[in-house]
Amino acid sequence: MKKKVAVFGSTGSIGVQALQVLAFQKEHFEVEVLTAFQNADLLIQQALVFHPNVVVIGDDKLYKKVSSALEHTDVKVYAGAEAVWQVAQMESIDLVFMAILGFEALKPLLAALENKKPIALANKESLVVAGDLITEKAREKRTPVIPVDSEHSAIFQCLMGEFDNPIEKVVLTASGGPFLRKTVDELKGVSPEEAMRHPNWKMGSKTTIDSASLMNKGLEAIEAKWLFGLNASQIEIVIHPQSIVHSMVYFVDGSVKAQLSPTDMRIPIQFALSYPERYGNQLERLDLTQHGRLDFEAPDIKKFRNLALAFEAMGKGGNLPCIMNAANEIAVRAFLRKQIGFLQISLLVEKCMEKLPFIQRPTLDDYFETNRLCRTKANEFIINI
Repeated sequence: MKKKVAVFGSTGSIGVQALQVLAFQKEHFEVEVLTAFQNADLLIQQALVFHPNVVVIGDDKLYKKVSSALEHTDVKVYAGAEAVWQVAQMESIDLVFMAILGFEALKPLLAALENKKPIALANKESLVVAGDLITEKAREKRTPVIPVDSEHSAIFQCLMGEFDNPIEKVVLTASGGPFLRKTVDELKGVSPEEAMRHPNWKMGSKTTIDSASLMNKGLEAIEAKWLFGLNASQIEIVIHPQSIVHSMVYFVDGSVKAQLSPTDMRIPIQFALSYPERYGNQLERLDLTQHGRLDFEAPDIKKFRNLALAFEAMGKGGNLPCIMNAANEIAVRAFLRKQIGFLQISLLVEKCMEKLPFIQRPTLDDYFETNRLCRTKANEFIINI
């Protein structure tokens, strides 16, 4: 039988690529649910192509537009954040593909786990903010969380058949983004347009800016901690400009496993959807003879301050990663709007981490309140930064 998939965040970059994979593999999958926040036009197009059982538009004001466009179909249309949370619990769903961006994924993700829905996780922030609650719920419900990020998918694949063998460390690779060779002085004047010119990957604007500041790797390090039960000393970041080696695992006997593939997110997306099976496809194959060399170097954490801040948050724990994440989301948005400079992203994140109340053992309500308070304070700090 076909696996019924709910794609949360279907109009974002990763959601769109997930639907491409589902279209390639339509003999294996059926789209059951699509959700989006504000991109009503694309959501309507997707619904007309994939004929899901349910679509949800997060912005209530767009309900009439979506429902009118789909009234001649059998697609059920709902609206609002509460509806997104509710459909995550639908019995007919076999797999939740979670591609909602940012903190907003947390509530529907926990709802899906509560109802024992396997997760293909393409959202970094939920694990960064509340990795303790998510992993505890996944264990309690014995429900798998399969990573979609290329780096975590690589680690997951390297660990297949090795879960009982102790590991020494994992190495997450980073391209270095568009500013790898720039000096700190040169970074002072870079524009959002320059930061969006990633050398290897096509991603959404927020993820692309995070990649340029190396915050993306900091978030991924915290993700790796929760996904694979690691501590900060077992996680290393290495700059690998070619982005061919997606991550590596060092075992205690000195062996190292690495996963390699072209820079196409549809490869880890398909693996997360099809796991434990692998399906054939027509995607590009890796030809190492065309690359010539693979380079690796240590990151400059003085230049890319966000990476050091993320490891600090991971080491201290509590609600500090939640503060860091919320501050970064506000800072990236401000940079894209040209309200602050590129180097001020990390300044704003650091200020929030220093000024907001620290909670060692936060509850879910604490995480929501920390997120709310930090966003408020970060917007206030922008005025004086």
